[in-house]
Formats: sequence, structure tokens, C-alpha cells
Amino acid sequence: MKLKPLRDQVMVITGASSGIGLVTARMAAKRGARLVLAARNESALAQLVNEIHYLGVDAVYAVADVGNEEDVQDIVRVANESFGGFDTWINDAGIGMYGAPLDSATDDFHRLMETNFWGVVYGSLAAARAFREQQRTIGAAIINVGSEVSDRTIPLAGMYSASKHAVKGFTDGLRMELEKAGDPVSVTLVKPGATDTPFPQHAKNYMEEEPTLPSPVYAPDVVAEVILHCAETPQREIFASGSARAHSLQGILMPRFVDKMMEAMFFSKQKSGKPANRADDALYAPTTGLRERGNAKGHVRKWSAYNKAAMHPLMATALLAGLGLGVWAAADTIKSSKAGQT
Repeated sequence: MKLKPLRDQVMVITGASSGIGLVTARMAAKRGARLVLAARNESALAQLVNEIHYLGVDAVYAVADVGNEEDVQDIVRVANESFGGFDTWINDAGIGMYGAPLDSATDDFHRLMETNFWGVVYGSLAAARAFREQQRTIGAAIINVGSEVSDRTIPLAGMYSASKHAVKGFTDGLRMELEKAGDPVSVTLVKPGATDTPFPQHAKNYMEEEPTLPSPVYAPDVVAEVILHCAETPQREIFASGSARAHSLQGILMPRFVDKMMEAMFFSKQKSGKPANRADDALYAPTTGLRERGNAKGHVRKWSAYNKAAMHPLMATALLAGLGLGVWAAADTIKSSKAGQT
């Protein structure tokens, strides 16, 4: 399937006012994509659109709560009225929750699922229907942002993990349905690891301490680069860091060992030691906008060798082959030199 280059695309991004969505929007604008930006924070969206216009790129916004299907339809309407349609739809909007499930309110569980799961469902179906109506001859893309916890649940974030498990199941099912129907739509699941965004500060928190991200932590630019790669190059699913891939693999190969390891380490690793402050809780209302980064402790990784290899497998294979030949040649030279000395 062939997808348009970014400079020729109209791209819809939900959750565009902060974190990964914000970084993706800014990066896409610099590469020439026209943008339809959606979030609940209208003032942040208006500022972002003005910023992108300053770059000489067209952008519009739609104020939307993705957990409301009518709001999602408004995003489609804005895209059609402004650009006559779109080529890529990125479902990035999401919220978190920290705390033991027995201490949490089920109403909050429902709200989290409305955003993290139903928001992806509403967005994906709206995009797929729009693509079918366009009767496209060139491919389009639906990109759903899952998580490493789509594969392996972590403690204190069990309901968030469940929502990302559900996103994976829905995405896999939708991909098969569209492929069987012959729709030229690439359906991708992107699975980031721990990413330095305001996610912990925006999450609903039932703990007495502020939550924090367990290391290793990556910059949101690492994830945005993967998302935009998938907008141009069809992918089934892709991890957005080597640690996310390792986390998934460990859970598959040795689940009970990982259970015990997480029970021993991950309750403390997700607590910052600072008193809980819920001034920016995003579960029911928009929060402070235009923040790319959070308050991750320690070193934040700005790039991932795994990502480079996953996005460019032929180049990675060639580099590895070249490295192997170099090692072989060096060993052969040393061997020949020693033989000459004797």
C-alpha cells in the first residue's frame, strides 16, 4: 500500500494540546503536513494553530472530547469543510490512573475507558467511514497510540493497562475487517514505553504520593518520529523504544517472573516521594495546555537505536552485515599477519 508523503497530507491528531500529540503536531507541521488538531482545551489549540500558521502551514482545530461520539463527528466535519477530507487519522488522546483498584471509584474506570478505548473506537470508525466515502485510489492511515502495557500490565496502573489492552484488540480486529473489504487503509498500533510527558501529572491519582515514570524514560520526540513514519510507511504495529519491546517480550516469555519482579519493584518505582497534587487532573476536564514534557526523574533518552532499526530494517541489516564483514576482515588480517611472522 502506498501512502502520501507528509508534505502532501492532511492529518488529524487527537490529544494535540500536550505531550506526544503536541510534539507530533509540531513535527508534522515542520514537514509540511496540513493539520486538523483536536483536544478539549480550546485556548491551547488556538495558540498552537497560530504557531503553525507562523511556519506557513495550514492548520485548524476542533474542540472535542473524544469520549463523545458527536464531538468526534465534529472533527470530521471540520476536516471536510477546511480541507475536503484527510489522509491520516492519529488517535493519541488518552488519560491515566494510578492506584489500587480496590481503592478506586468505578465511575472513574468508566470515564477512563470512554477516553482511552471508546475515543479510539469512535475516531477509527469515523476515519474508516470517511476514507470509504472518498473512494480513495491511494492509501490512507489510521494510527492508534497504544502502549507497552497493551501487552504487559503494570501494578498501580491496572485499569489504564486494561484500556490499552482493549485498544490493541480493537485495532487488530479493525485491520482485518478493512483488509478483507479491500479498503486501502493502513491500520497501525504504536506502542511507546515510558515517555516524558505530563501524563503522570494529568492522571487521576489515588495514591498519597505524586506518580512518576519508571526508567528508562524517552523523550516524546522519539514516539512522534515513529508515528509520522507510520503515516508514510504502512506498519502493522511498532514499538516506540527498545525498552517497550523488551517489556513486552519479557511478559510473553516469563510472565510469572515478571509478576514477581514488578511486585518487588514497580510499586515503589512509580512513586515520586512527593505529596500528591491534583491541580492538573485530566480525567474530567482539560488541563494546562502546550506542555510537551513532564517531570521525569533522571536521564531522559532522546533517541532509540531500536526505533531506527525498526523503521529502516533494510538499512539496519546492511549495517549489521557491514559490521560483520568488517570484523571478519579484521580477524582475517590478524590471522594472516600472525602466519607471516611464523
